[in-house]
Amino acid sequence: MKENKTLMLAEGGVCIALSLALSYLKIPIGLTFGAFGGSIDLVMIPLIIFAVRWGMGWGVLAGLAFGTLKYFVANGWAVSWVSIIFDYSLAYAAVGLAGLLRRRWKLLPLAALIGCVGRFIIHYISGVTVYAQYMPEEFMGITKLTPPLYSLLYNGTYMVPNTILAVVLCALLALPLEKYFSKKS
Repeated sequence: MKENKTLMLAEGGVCIALSLALSYLKIPIGLTFGAFGGSIDLVMIPLIIFAVRWGMGWGVLAGLAFGTLKYFVANGWAVSWVSIIFDYSLAYAAVGLAGLLRRRWKLLPLAALIGCVGRFIIHYISGVTVYAQYMPEEFMGITKLTPPLYSLLYNGTYMVPNTILAVVLCALLALPLEKYFSKKS
């Protein structure tokens, strides 16, 4: 049992480090639409793989650790401590929900979708609450915005492409990772 926990912690550290390294390779999206942020990147892939391998609890914890580190190490930006918690710590912790499909490597694309939807929900809540006061008069050609619509559109600009990318890459990785997922240690 101790060997499995050591292996899990080592894999978690590697996946968090890999996600941090991948956070520097991104296509910024949010700056075009409102100056707050958002990008297309691959940071969720190692977190999703880890969560599916070890389960939701450990996946959420790895996502929480990554999100917090991402803010402090990888040029994070926030308007307040609340936005740090929502847009980094909790949003990436929600990616760990992919672990609901623990050890179901054939369902890796579905796990990616679950993790991405979880992250989107947290960003959406942050947009409706924290960022509503920064909502522009016009966004994407729409002038009569409400905070829920603004958050949906804004977060959708980067989360929809990220979700598609994560699901497709996880579908492509599911078969090559079969041995990784099927090993018990």
